[in-house]
Amino acid sequence: MILGIFALLAFIPLLGIAWIVISGTLFTVDGLFMSLILLATSGLFGTTMLFEFRARRSAGAGAGKASGSKPPVASAPSGGSAVRGQVQSVQFFEADVGQPNKSIVTLGNGTKGSQMLVFEGDMRNALPVGLKVEVTFRKQSGLNLLLNVTYS
Repeated sequence: MILGIFALLAFIPLLGIAWIVISGTLFTVDGLFMSLILLATSGLFGTTMLFEFRARRSAGAGAGKASGSKPPVASAPSGGSAVRGQVQSVQFFEADVGQPNKSIVTLGNGTKGSQMLVFEGDMRNALPVGLKVEVTFRKQSGLNLLLNVTYS
């Protein structure tokens, strides 16, 4: 659907250029600039359509490989750790220029107490509150660097 919209939006400016050529105003200042603007608009939507097509094609090829099978949980790499639990809260703190931003994530297990982890960067989108996750991370310069998140 979106590819059709992009194709339509790329084709409409070309009709405008055809109208400029038919009306005979192509070699006027107005006609030249309008043709350049319409060509740029058409090129913008055409390349967006191309990138969207390529992204869908590559996503379709990746989905076909793992159909019906759940990816195995990878073991933590050397020097890394893995923690499992439900995300209770994610607090993001923006740091000064030159310093890394930090997120404080609270993971809770039903029977055990909560565990707080400090990650580098913004984790609000990677770790949505309320989901059960397995987080793989490693220590880097005093902060935890997120390596992988598995949702369950």
